[in-house]
Amino acid sequence: MRNNERYIYLDYAATTPVDPRVREAMIPFFSEHFGNPSSVHRYGQKAEAALEDSRERVAAVLGCSRGEVIFTSCGSESDNLALRGVAFARRHRDHTNHILITPVEHHAVSRTAASLATLHGFEVETLEVDEYGKVAASDVAERIRPETALVSVIYANNEIGTVNPLAEIGKLCRERGIPFHTDAVQAAGYLPVDVERLHVDLMSIGAHKFYGPKGVGALYVRRNTPITAVHTGGGQEFGLRAGTHNIPYIVGMAEALELAQQARNEENERLETLRDRLIQAVLNSIPDSRLTGHPTERLPNHASFVFRGIDGNTLLMMLDAAGFACSSGSACKTGNPEPSEVLLAMGIPPEWALGSLRVTLGRSTTLSDIENLLGVLPRIVEECRQLALN
Repeated sequence: MRNNERYIYLDYAATTPVDPRVREAMIPFFSEHFGNPSSVHRYGQKAEAALEDSRERVAAVLGCSRGEVIFTSCGSESDNLALRGVAFARRHRDHTNHILITPVEHHAVSRTAASLATLHGFEVETLEVDEYGKVAASDVAERIRPETALVSVIYANNEIGTVNPLAEIGKLCRERGIPFHTDAVQAAGYLPVDVERLHVDLMSIGAHKFYGPKGVGALYVRRNTPITAVHTGGGQEFGLRAGTHNIPYIVGMAEALELAQQARNEENERLETLRDRLIQAVLNSIPDSRLTGHPTERLPNHASFVFRGIDGNTLLMMLDAAGFACSSGSACKTGNPEPSEVLLAMGIPPEWALGSLRVTLGRSTTLSDIENLLGVLPRIVEECRQLALN
């Protein structure tokens, strides 16, 4: 995807275009090497070889063994398998019934935890976050109990970009013998994902956030972590995730993850420069504006704001008409605006939280794109405020 004078894409946290190198790696497995890896003939053997090669490549990036990588359909499925699989296994083995999460989790975690509570009687407790949406390891230490089955803390938040102190929390959980999961879907393309250094037992990733295809993800599961399958059938993925493997997409994810991590340091430096320019200019040029998330401990491509007295959906529509694809942290619906749960958990008042904007940068983003956005955003915000008054 290339930005042009008519339309500029600034929603890379939602999804990214497939890298041409990733697409080329995938193409042979749609037609030439189309076999089912569960088949014993040479077509199946070729597909199985690609499957296991991809598993080795993902494992090498994560710093784990190949048997600890489970392929799924996306990051959300990985989150579901982690929470449900560990919660059920720990209850069966250790009679634990307590799950600890944060109020700034992606819905794939928060709604899965809520389902475990409502339908299966688990007790779900929510940690506090500070004004930046960040979790303190000391709070985790205070909330862990002997009956805690699982702790899940997002690595980097999708709405506000804040990065949590995973290694510190993970070390604490390890000392207490509690499985620790992180949703690293937003983080995997930009932050270190060495599972040993982070002290995580389970980690979810999704390929389309780092220039891979939609519809494929992975879950790292540390060896000997108690977990049971929630998606049963043919016994693929070491018995933890049944279903015919999507070999082209799995190959694409391995390629995309390697490429993203190889270029991470250089690309992050470039993105941080653009991000900081955007943040400074917005706060300086738009009255009643506020940065959401941590000012420095945030994803390098992520800028998020709230503007007092506007409707986030209106802002997005006006930006779209002006040629910019952005997103909002607000879960607004037409006629029924509701502020984001994440923003409310950080203590942001509803009259501010309804006017949220997320601008996320990517490989195609240039300084010119940022300046073009800055050239129209103050006017559009003011127009939104005038509309809200009428």
